[in-house]
Amino acid sequence: MAPDNPRPGLRERKKEQTRRALRACAAALFAERGFAGTTVTDIAAAANVSERTFFRYFESKESLLLPDSADLFAFVEAALAARPPDEDPLEAVCGALTEAAVPFAQSTLTGLTHSLAGTESQGPIRTRLTQAFAEFEDRLSLLVLRRLPADMPDADLYAMVIACSALSAARAVLRTQRARREAGTAADAAPLLPRAFAILARNGTPAL
Repeated sequence: MAPDNPRPGLRERKKEQTRRALRACAAALFAERGFAGTTVTDIAAAANVSERTFFRYFESKESLLLPDSADLFAFVEAALAARPPDEDPLEAVCGALTEAAVPFAQSTLTGLTHSLAGTESQGPIRTRLTQAFAEFEDRLSLLVLRRLPADMPDADLYAMVIACSALSAARAVLRTQRARREAGTAADAAPLLPRAFAILARNGTPAL
């Protein structure tokens, strides 16, 4: 009898290795040069493949961001599912997003901490990412809703506010990091996320 989950063949494993190599090289180049300062040629050369091979895996440089963000969102969902069921919903969501800060630091999403100015595709990129975040807000709000008492008034509204607030804080970190980088005062974005969530937990009031 064949196994239920057969191990991928050599061809499939090599394809996945190439895909991961392209993402890893893109992430390193985006972090070093910014999204606008990195070309498909740069990414292909760093991964030791041809541009033709690159386009077998990704339709454009921009498409590197979205598949990577989808993986990151899946990580957040898994991290949230592992949180204690009786934990405060906002704390649970923020905790899950904080855990995601580690893979985020190694992902192609780091390209968003650099300015997209000067790229013809910055409008479409922002539109697609806005849509991706909106879709994840919906998915995240459903996960939060499952943590709430069934008879809680306006539970659906409460869940959506929690999800949107937490992800807005994450987007604020990206924008702050980008502004600091442009001002020449950039630091690691990962520590900013817990600080953003601490501000959110204090209802927007910074500590004195």
